Amino acid sequence: MASTNVKHFNLQEFELFLLGDGEKKITETVFTGMSNTSDFLLLKEDHTLGNLLAERLKGHDNVLMAGYKIGHPNVPEVLIRVQTDGTITPRDALIQACEDLVFLFHQLKQEFQKELALRQLTDAGSQTNANNNNGQGDF
Repeated sequence: MASTNVKHFNLQEFELFLLGDGEKKITETVFTGMSNTSDFLLLKEDHTLGNLLAERLKGHDNVLMAGYKIGHPNVPEVLIRVQTDGTITPRDALIQACEDLVFLFHQLKQEFQKELALRQLTDAGSQTNANNNNGQGDF
């Protein structure tokens, strides 16, 4: 029977995303089985971030392979493996992917806020027109 990390099965809800004392969010381990390859262990994360980062890394010109796995559904850890062509390190590729995603989400936030403001103006204009027409009869 495979050994599992039993301490994670009895976590409180806040412990699923808050780091404990001395815990690092990301640790890198060089994978010696392939050249220019590292494994990154992300604590307190799940498929959302794992898939997002792996897909962004796959689109990077210098990344040969990127993938992620979740060891166990009850253990909030994501392992991401990255192999590069050697012109940049796997660590630099991961940092660049994170920076790209932060930029993209910032753009998404701006677009959303712009569309929301436009919608609110449109709704306010519709209400004003409806209120102005309430006192007048239809002829």
